[in-house]
Amino acid sequence: MKITEGNIDDRTPVPDMVRGLSGKLYGDKGYLGKALADKLQDVGVDLVTNVRKNMKKVVLSKWDKAMLSKRYLIETVNDQVKNISYVEHTRHRSITGFVANMLGGLIAYCRQKKKPSINLTTDEKKALIGENIIMA
Repeated sequence: MKITEGNIDDRTPVPDMVRGLSGKLYGDKGYLGKALADKLQDVGVDLVTNVRKNMKKVVLSKWDKAMLSKRYLIETVNDQVKNISYVEHTRHRSITGFVANMLGGLIAYCRQKKKPSINLTTDEKKALIGENIIMA
């Protein structure tokens, strides 16, 4: 988790957030950019995103395509943290109140018995083997 001001580009904190990680990072088209992809590649993280209509086609594995299609799950978790755990509150009187509200909401979410999870189809599970497809 990283909290930034509202006027900060979403891509700015990403390199700090992936420090110590390796593997793949799936993002939406808002994270497109060679500079960010190169920065992440230097630390061992591959940035996987869809491409815009006016861009060259990119070859993605079936697994990467399946994971990109599961991104709605992230939005579901964000929505639950904000609405079920009441984290979205803009009138805090102190930084202490803000932090207490944020941590309380995250703890409440973590303690939920039933959380969203990725349910893979048989074809998506088979994609782990690794056939490539071309993304348009």
